[in-house]
Amino acid sequence: MADSRTDRFIRSQGWLDPTGDAIQKIVGGIYGALGAPGRVLKDFAHGTRVLGHPLHPALTDIPLGAWTVGVAADLLHYPIPALPTAVGDVGVGFGLIAGLGSALSGYTDHHETFGNERRVATLHGLLMTIVVVLMTVSVVLRWKAGVGGHGLAVLFALVGVLVALTGAFFGGHLTFGIGTMVNHNAFAVGPEEAVAVGKAADFAEGSMKVVQAGDMPVLMTRVGGRLYAIANTCSHAGGPLNEGSLEGDVVTCPWHASRFCVRDGAVRGGPATFSQPALAVTEEHGQVKVKLAQPLH
Repeated sequence: MADSRTDRFIRSQGWLDPTGDAIQKIVGGIYGALGAPGRVLKDFAHGTRVLGHPLHPALTDIPLGAWTVGVAADLLHYPIPALPTAVGDVGVGFGLIAGLGSALSGYTDHHETFGNERRVATLHGLLMTIVVVLMTVSVVLRWKAGVGGHGLAVLFALVGVLVALTGAFFGGHLTFGIGTMVNHNAFAVGPEEAVAVGKAADFAEGSMKVVQAGDMPVLMTRVGGRLYAIANTCSHAGGPLNEGSLEGDVVTCPWHASRFCVRDGAVRGGPATFSQPALAVTEEHGQVKVKLAQPLH
C-alpha cells in the first residue's frame, strides 16, 4: 500500500524515533517500578479491565467536547455580556481534568507501538500534551488574574482547541489509517461447519500447534488432556500466538505480552482488550475437527 501524504510527512521527521523510544522507556519504567499494582493499572489504562474495550478513544471525546463548549462560551461572552464567564471557565477546567485521564491512557497505549505507528503516536501524544499545557495556563489565568486576565486566558484556550484538532487528526490516523488498538480479528473468517485439522496424536499435552481451519490460522493446545482451539492471530496487534509461551491454560503473545485463556479465548492481560475467537473441538476416531464456537459476523 502506497504511503499517504500524512505517512510520508511522519517518516521524514527523524526526531520522532528517539523521542518515542524515550517516552516508551519512561512509561514502561513507571509501570515496572509499581510491580503487580502497576500491571493492574496498566491493564485498566488500556481498557483491558472493567471496560473490555480500548479506554483512550472512549475518554478523548470528554475533554474535546468540554473544551469546545468552554471556548465557544468564552467567545460568546463578548457579544453577549450577560453570558457569565464562569460558563467557559467550567468547560475549560472540566476538560482539563478529563484530559489528564485521556493522556494517561494514551501514553499507555503508546508504550505498545512500533515503527511508523509509534512515530504517529508520538506526534499525536506530544500535540495533545501541548494542549494540556495550554489549557492549564488558561485555567491558572482564570483563577489568578480574574476578569482582568480573562482575554489572555481565552486566547490560550482557543489556541489549545486548534492544536487539539490537529492532534486529533493524527489520533484518527492511528486508528483508521494504521489500525492501532483495532481488533485484528474483526474481519477474520472461520469455519462454521466442522473441518478436519489433523489427528489426535498430532497434538501433545502442553504443546502449541498452528493449523489452518478454512481461512483462519488456529492455535491448538492440549491442557489436562483436553484439546482447545482459538484464533492464532492476536487481537491486539496481529502477533502469532504460537510463537509465544504457554503457562497452564494461558498463552502469552510474543509481541506485546497480551495474555489469553486457551479454553475460551478470554483476555487475561493487556494490552489486548478483545478476546480471541474460540473454536469448538471434537475428537472422534482419532481425528480432530474444529468449527467456530459462535459466528463472527
